[in-house]
Amino acid sequence: MFYSFMLAGLIAVLPAAPAATAVAKVAAKGQAGELKLTNVRLTIGELGGPRPTTKLLPGDVLFIGYDINGLTIEGDGTTKYRMSMEVKDGADKAIFKQDPRELVDFVPLRGNSIPARAFITIGLDQDAGNYTCKIKVEDPKVKGKEDTVTVKFEVLKRDFGIVAVYPSYDERGTFAAPTIGVVGQTLFVQFSVATFARDPKTKQPNIELQFQLMDDKGMPTLAKPRLHIQDSGVEATDGAFGMRFPVFMNRPGKFTVKLTAKDKVSNKESTYDLPLTILPAN
Repeated sequence: MFYSFMLAGLIAVLPAAPAATAVAKVAAKGQAGELKLTNVRLTIGELGGPRPTTKLLPGDVLFIGYDINGLTIEGDGTTKYRMSMEVKDGADKAIFKQDPRELVDFVPLRGNSIPARAFITIGLDQDAGNYTCKIKVEDPKVKGKEDTVTVKFEVLKRDFGIVAVYPSYDERGTFAAPTIGVVGQTLFVQFSVATFARDPKTKQPNIELQFQLMDDKGMPTLAKPRLHIQDSGVEATDGAFGMRFPVFMNRPGKFTVKLTAKDKVSNKESTYDLPLTILPAN
């Protein structure tokens, strides 16, 4: 089952949602013309780089980025638009529908393009299979002025893994960040560990988490990975838990954040590589 809600501001990530959640959100910059949705891409987090695959484990999040071109933007910088979303399964059966909702943005730079984001959070009990997400944007001021974008993705069979990876500016993960930063900044790599086994005695997971940074030559920057053991504090009803590691960006270059999760109960292991580019402060 799919649930939905709309956000006028910050993005929300629900890694342990009971079912897939679909969310649409727009940030700002546009001007009038023929309405077209372009530059469609799958990203790591709301502002991250390209997502390498359309296959997702239950508990993961699929971010869809695209640009809205040609919205009517008034002289005072306000623009109105309608957004809707529909998800269908492999049999072309609609399993989720988000009705059109009129939104308003203040776009002081105007221009002719609005960068937009939608994301779908895959619930831990979501059935494996192929799905299609269709997003529609309309200009309410001009009848018939609309366009759609369609993205296909696959939900894998439920299994242990690192999911819902995205960088943020703050520790709580409220303010999404790109995978590009500037010397002097700190980014927090947010992620969740899903579908773990539990120790039969403690009823808790026993997960060893490793954090390592690799330089552009594939060499580790840390003599030993930073470790965290998660073996307590996870509610009995939780099928996933969230984690984060900070990255203080003290020098420029291209790096890779390597996350490793080892389930000591099921003897399963999952890894995730997140590319990170750090630019000079000047």
